[in-house]
Amino acid sequence: MNITVVGTGYVGLVTGTCLAETGNDVICIDIDEDKIKRMKKGEVPIYEPHLDVLFERNINAGRLKFSTQLQDGLDHGEIIFLALPTPEDEDGSADLKYVLGVAEDIGKRITEYKIIVDKSTVPVGTSEKVEASISQHTSIEFDVVSNPEFLREGFAVDDFLKPERIVIGSSSERAIEKMRKLYNPYVRSGNPIIIMDEKSAELTKYASNAFLATKITFMNEIANYCEKVGADVDKVRIGMGTDSRIGKRFLFPGIGYGGSCFPKDVKALHKSGVDMGYDFKILNAVIDVNSKQKLALIPKIEAYFNNDLQGKNIAIWGLAFKPETDDIREAPSLEIINALLKYNCNISAYDPEAMTNIKQKLGDKISYAESMYDALKNAETLIICTEWSVFRTPDFKKVKDLMRGQSIFDGRNLYDIEDIEKEGFDYISIGR
Repeated sequence: MNITVVGTGYVGLVTGTCLAETGNDVICIDIDEDKIKRMKKGEVPIYEPHLDVLFERNINAGRLKFSTQLQDGLDHGEIIFLALPTPEDEDGSADLKYVLGVAEDIGKRITEYKIIVDKSTVPVGTSEKVEASISQHTSIEFDVVSNPEFLREGFAVDDFLKPERIVIGSSSERAIEKMRKLYNPYVRSGNPIIIMDEKSAELTKYASNAFLATKITFMNEIANYCEKVGADVDKVRIGMGTDSRIGKRFLFPGIGYGGSCFPKDVKALHKSGVDMGYDFKILNAVIDVNSKQKLALIPKIEAYFNNDLQGKNIAIWGLAFKPETDDIREAPSLEIINALLKYNCNISAYDPEAMTNIKQKLGDKISYAESMYDALKNAETLIICTEWSVFRTPDFKKVKDLMRGQSIFDGRNLYDIEDIEKEGFDYISIGR
């Protein structure tokens, strides 16, 4: 099929590349001219494991192209994916100006039947707004489909090529048939293509992310309580996770969730409830607890140093909100760094992928180490913010030799307490 993807952010680029991988002819549209030029040269503008291989292969095969002109996309695609930003507005709602702006432009330019697919995470009722924006400028027949993405950063390529499920929200049999044909190659093992109405599809994405955020937040609450009563959250987590009704995933405590999805989507669903006169009490708690959890290590650090953090040399391992991504949006590391900068701490940080993004945000407020060990030189303590695999089995003798202090504050519970204390460290983690 001829496919157009409007927007080459995280979702759009993965979508376009993976659709090309199964033989579709894809053109990706973006208004950022420099970004388009770089992609035409084969440069992947985001870090996502395995994406570079597919990207290069499909460009070389002529199945993946790029343009800054929406008209090129409309001339090319029989299915038009809208993978546009829906940033958090000041009141917590999702800002639809980009989605509706492109929809209006489509209405002014469309000349034949098209399927317009909302791929962005959008509030309930957005498909109706998109349809209205297009309809006010054309009498040409078209269909709007809600097709939420369920891509995990760090695993997005696998998630797209081998999805657990595909959700299609549409009342048009013509559009549904076309979407089924497009996605059939990805569900050959029998995973379902679930058909529903547009509003239910829109809410499915928000409800899924809100539930997972709630699960993480609940375990962080349990971890905090474990510290009060002397229980071990890791043992509690294992005991809970073996219950098939609960499951093992998203039960790891830490310093809160971040990223581009959970924080924004939870707030947007909460605001949508407010707009409809419904108070999501659980989501209120999730937002509040997660905000506080990002700083859970700070009181422990303050207590360890007897509230004397002025000018301390502090090493930080991990800046991205999670491993296998360079995404720092809503990352707990930022909250921790900002809190430490108030004490005029000297911070040396290392992350395998996210340092360029952090530099753009923080500039020279902190130092950026060339390696995880370089960050430790003369450090009076180490803080771990992201559970990158490279941090899991360090050379602890080298760590101890490089550091001036002997404390490690682990926001992701990477190490066994007894093992690391035998190495001679003061080890403070979450819920243990």
